[in-house]
Amino acid sequence: IAELYRERWQVELFFKWIKQHLRIKSFFGTSQNAVFTQIWIAVCDYLLLLIARKVYNIEQELYIFSQAIGLVLLEQIPLTELFSKIDMTDTVDEDMRQLSLFDSFA
Repeated sequence: IAELYRERWQVELFFKWIKQHLRIKSFFGTSQNAVFTQIWIAVCDYLLLLIARKVYNIEQELYIFSQAIGLVLLEQIPLTELFSKIDMTDTVDEDMRQLSLFDSFA
């Protein structure tokens, strides 16, 4: 009985890790193949993010990095530029950083 409980606990820890790292909230299919496919795709996505983070020396947390990649997935922005710090204080004064809604009507 103790061995069965240990094996069950390992399954629980695996699903806890999936929820925390792979962001799988629910499964799209109910068959064994559908669940395995979704888990493998999420694991591949996770590993590709880890590899890209290491190759490009990105210091952001993996969750923030993943969110940023999701937002700019279809844009052609190099990863090195995505997380580079831009100092806008030297190049643009305060008025230029504000959006103006009424300049086009003047």
